[in-house]
Amino acid sequence: MAKLVGNWHIYEMSMWEEDYFNMEVQAYIEINKAGDGDFQFGLVCGSINGTYTKDSSQEKLEFTWEGNDECDEASGSGWLKLQDENTVEGYIKLHYGDDSTFLAKRA
Repeated sequence: MAKLVGNWHIYEMSMWEEDYFNMEVQAYIEINKAGDGDFQFGLVCGSINGTYTKDSSQEKLEFTWEGNDECDEASGSGWLKLQDENTVEGYIKLHYGDDSTFLAKRA
């Protein structure tokens, strides 16, 4: 659980280019010990409520989120897991909307 705790800077997304996902702030996802946190990429931001699970003996955070997308209420789901000590891979979905995989480095 503690391995995913921290602030992660998103550096790659499958759905969007860097000029979008870093447009307002450095895109990030932040996770605390309880599996909660927040994130922002582009004009999408939100609060995360997660649960730690095991995926093939690897720790994984599965989460739902709520927040906004260009000032409109938005929600969705996703997951996050370690690739190595300082890199995570993840997936985020907007309810009835886009979805994207992403990579992030420990801040």
